[in-house]
Amino acid sequence: MRPILFIDRDGTIIHETEDEKIERIEKLTFLEEVLFYLRKIQEETNYLLVMVTNQDGLGTPGFPEEEFWPVQDFVVRMLEGERIRFDAIHIDEHYESDNHPNRKPGIGMLKEYLSGTYDIPNSYVIGDRLSDVQLASNLGCKAIHISSLKKTDAVLTTESWKDIYKFLCR
Repeated sequence: MRPILFIDRDGTIIHETEDEKIERIEKLTFLEEVLFYLRKIQEETNYLLVMVTNQDGLGTPGFPEEEFWPVQDFVVRMLEGERIRFDAIHIDEHYESDNHPNRKPGIGMLKEYLSGTYDIPNSYVIGDRLSDVQLASNLGCKAIHISSLKKTDAVLTTESWKDIYKFLCR
């Protein structure tokens, strides 16, 4: 059984924007050293990589899919160009007010990983929000919180992908 790294996108792989919407490639920047260390993690560990992201209102007039997919496809191509390959990508389009079970920290879109086929107790959710830390708890795995906050239930809180690499490859 292989463990999984459930990795958030915005604020974890790419920088979050003030308006919390990255609808143009010009707004896109990657977190410092994420490409280097995520590749090393993939090369040096047995973790499956699964991207899990909330994209509020995706497919609505306020956030049409034509704006989202060029950015998402660019992110995936950049990652693949650095030999980083996600085994799966899960995208939820619901708003927080929808209270939908697929929206993080809900586990609705991740139930397939709870089948007993994966090593969930030794898996991690890596994300920048407290909802990512809660998702880890809801899945029965551990959290790595990309934040300057220090008081969370995460096993590691850091703003550095180098720290994450060292932690996972210790």
